[in-house]
Amino acid sequence: MRPLTPADLNPAILKVQYAVRGELAIKAEEFREKLQAGHKDLPFTKVISSNIGNPQQKGLDQPPLTFSRQVAALMEYPPLVELVKDKWPQDVIERAQELQEEIGSIGAYSHSKGVPLIRKHVAKFIEERDGYPSDPEDIFLTAGASAGVSLLLNVLITPPTTGILIPIPQYPLYTATLAQYNGVALPYHLSEPDGWKTSLAEIEAAIVKAQQDGITAKALVIINPGNPTGALLDLETMEAVVRLCEQHSLVLLADEVYQYNLHKPESHPFHSFKQVVRRLGSPIPLFSFHSISKGVKGECGRRGGYFECTNISPEVRALLYKMVSVGLCPPLAGQIGVDCLVRSPKPGQPSYPLWKKETDEIAAALAQRTQLMAARLNALPGVSCVESPGALYLYPRLELPQKAVEAAQKLGKPADALYAMELLEDTGICVVPGSGFGQKDGEHHYRLTCLCPGVEEYVGALENFHMKFLEKYGGL
Repeated sequence: MRPLTPADLNPAILKVQYAVRGELAIKAEEFREKLQAGHKDLPFTKVISSNIGNPQQKGLDQPPLTFSRQVAALMEYPPLVELVKDKWPQDVIERAQELQEEIGSIGAYSHSKGVPLIRKHVAKFIEERDGYPSDPEDIFLTAGASAGVSLLLNVLITPPTTGILIPIPQYPLYTATLAQYNGVALPYHLSEPDGWKTSLAEIEAAIVKAQQDGITAKALVIINPGNPTGALLDLETMEAVVRLCEQHSLVLLADEVYQYNLHKPESHPFHSFKQVVRRLGSPIPLFSFHSISKGVKGECGRRGGYFECTNISPEVRALLYKMVSVGLCPPLAGQIGVDCLVRSPKPGQPSYPLWKKETDEIAAALAQRTQLMAARLNALPGVSCVESPGALYLYPRLELPQKAVEAAQKLGKPADALYAMELLEDTGICVVPGSGFGQKDGEHHYRLTCLCPGVEEYVGALENFHMKFLEKYGGL
């Protein structure tokens, strides 16, 4: 019997690339294992995983919200209530009892679209956020937003001529999933000089090019706030995007998982596409995604999220239900996390003071780190960085010396991948090169998270490395 080889597998998976967990992340894990084994030959004492928005990971250590964890604990082990009923806030106990009455054991399957009561709570959250009705039957709970994105791209793509418009730079979930399902990525570039603004002209040009190539543009992806850029759409642009979708019969996929990550909410507020579509009375099909992994919750490992269907026919919604039924149900722990996301403590409730303190502290830390890092990076020669009003990242641009570009070419790597690898080897800081997100020819970037504690030391290491890199390759 001959062994199984990659040639025996679905050829589509060979095209899948996912930069945030690619070569650099693998190398970072090797270094971490060396440090744990006691090796002293590395020029750093810890690995900092700044490559992925994973707030609670070891080393970044964003604290979980007490309210969410207390509810989760009581759902995992209901008899715990006897030990904590006089110690934990009454609204925690009431929330857990309400969910237990609805769900029973979280070791059992739920409805394939998610627990009906939690979907009702999501619909109410959306109504209160946007000022327009939401139907619980239009809500699908998912194992994080990524599962919803994957499902929708799967059902929308009819190979080999279906194109999906994606922003560049983009979160590589989209190109990876399109490769998996034999869809065609139709890139449209965001405008870096305008703060990574979404350009309608770029989208129009991508549609025209697709038509010339025999590709049908079926859907438009908008990430708002942006990843990796942190850019936030204004209402005028959002309205223009909706009208463009009407003109070209596009499905709009609104990735809104960073809607709570706002560093300047007074001057840069978040508006949902659901709100804009309803206010305009637009008929466009819209799928909106949200998650417990981001914001101030950072509960990535619980895998909780949802998407809402807007202007989707009952027939299509029934087919989506059929597809999610194949997977039986999303994780119950994640569903409970979604309930805590959309029903956070309110003023006057016992848990509110601590919840408010914790969320304010996390939000303030993220904003402060983002502003400090952007200012320090912008002070470096050959670096320019748009200060992000949202999300968890910065995406600085690098003007790299020609010798560095040539050295990278000899290795068969993009120049920013060489920069990122040498940064990891010198400092233990793992970032993602811009080539993993997409960028214009001749440009170089990298994405780093704004989650790292000890930000002065962290940025200092970035600064020292950058100056050494320029000196090494003749950039000074």
